[in-house]
This record gives sequence, C-alpha cells and structure tokens, in this order.
Amino acid sequence: MKKLYLIYNPHGGLKKGKHILKKVIPIFEDAKKELTILESKYAGHIYDYAQELEFDGFDGLCIIGGDGTMHEAINGMLKRKDRKRLPIGLITGGTGNSFMHDMNCLDPVKAAQKIVKGNLKKIDIAKINTENHFYYSFNLIGWGVPTDSNILAEKLRWLGGARYSISAILEVIKGKNRLAKIICDGVVYEDNYTFIIGCNTVHVGKGMKMAPKALVDDGKLDLIIVKKVNRLKLLLLFPKLFKGTHIKSPLVEYLQVKEFSIIPKIKNGLNIDGEMKGFTPAHVKIKKGKINIFS
Repeated sequence: MKKLYLIYNPHGGLKKGKHILKKVIPIFEDAKKELTILESKYAGHIYDYAQELEFDGFDGLCIIGGDGTMHEAINGMLKRKDRKRLPIGLITGGTGNSFMHDMNCLDPVKAAQKIVKGNLKKIDIAKINTENHFYYSFNLIGWGVPTDSNILAEKLRWLGGARYSISAILEVIKGKNRLAKIICDGVVYEDNYTFIIGCNTVHVGKGMKMAPKALVDDGKLDLIIVKKVNRLKLLLLFPKLFKGTHIKSPLVEYLQVKEFSIIPKIKNGLNIDGEMKGFTPAHVKIKKGKINIFS
C-alpha cells in the first residue's frame, strides 16, 4: 500500500479539517505513503470525488470528517459506473463521529496511524430503496423522531453537539401521531410509532448507544422500535440511550433483521446516516461485507 487519496473539508463539521490535515500528513510521510491531497470545495464534493477519481494505481481513499463525510464517500463509490472500489480510511473530524465511536478511534492521529498499517476490515452496508431513488447507509436509517429531530437540529447548529439531544427531546414533547406498517424479515406490524431506527453501528448522533448489540460485520441491522406512549415515559427513557440500557425497557422492541420496510400512512422523510435523504415508503436490506475500511 503506497498511493492514497486524502480528502479534507476546511469548512465542514467543526471546521478543523485543515488543522487535522497538518497533524496527520507527517504520519503518512513517515510511513512512506504517497499522498494525493484534495480539498472538498462544495456540498457533495466528496461524493463527486468518490464517483469520478481515477482509482487505478491507488490503494485507498482517505477522508477527514465525520459521518456525513463517510456517507458521501460510500454513496459516491458504490454508485460508480465502473464498479471500482478502494478501501476507505476515515480520519476523525466530524461533529457526531458515530462510526468512529464504534471503532474506538476518536483521535485523528490514531486513525491515521491505523490507516498506514494497512489492515483491512469488511463492513456491511444497507441499501435503502425508496419510490424513485436508492441510497446506501453504513450507520443508521431512521424514521419518526430521528427524522424530525434531525431537521430541528440543523436549525440549532449553534448549540454544537448538544443540538442532537435537545432536538430529540423537543420532538418527543410534541407527541406526533405516526401511523405505519412495518415489515421485518417478512413479519408485518401495524401501529402508532414514536420512532423506528435501523442501526448498523452501536452509536448514533452524539454518543448515543442506540443499538448496543450492533456489529458492523454481522450481516444484520439492529432495529429499535418504540410505539407511541406517554410523553413522560419517553422522556424518562431518553437518558438511557447514552448507556444502551433503554433496550431493557418494555417500551422498546429490539430486533436483528436482514431487511425491513417502513410504510407510513403519510409520506415522511428519512434520516440516513444523519442526513435527510429520501422519503417513505422505504425498503432496507443489508449487504454483508460490501466495502473495506482501514482498521
């Protein structure tokens, strides 16, 4: 492994991309890696890079950022017309960093050191089919509170990482009706739900252990289902999300599935890897070992 792309975004996340770049370049140089450094200059640029860069002769696609950055890179690469793939190396630099929480690697220097060692790990990717589009997810597919709270969180960016928790609490208080049919590995359920979230990783948002049993390479999605109940009970459940103890609550149904569908009475948006992408109805299916990451 000698030639690597390294993409950074000076404006995304906590706006530390350029600072992190300066810290990690010596790690690659000391390991005798040949870097092609690229700057992300607009929203969606990393997606475009992953779709259009020449992969022949390169050994990896490295990116500085968080979950949104990883989402762009994976979707761009998996939608390439030539079907070429490179291992992805994520260097921690986002706001939430759910994936790197799972990898136990929140230090960007440590992440770069792992990359130069060249060890690879296959991880699962979920494919989400909606009415007119399809998307790939490495982290989460959320509907209900995860969608509505993410919309609100974007308006509260000035609160930093705390905006995820605050917006979720505010959405619970609203107590919306969300009538839907869900199909989990062929079994049909119908009810009024607070939220449904399919996780490939343990962590979501800013350190929430939403799916404590999740593994990124087990060929399954961990599905957390919460029906509509008393608001106070939901608010008391919320702090447990950070420790993963919420799954012991009778309010929570926890399933491990290979595929599921969400078919609400009213068309709603989806939260895919923390990004607002697509609308219901949606069918989600896990693809085992779909990509390689540096680990």
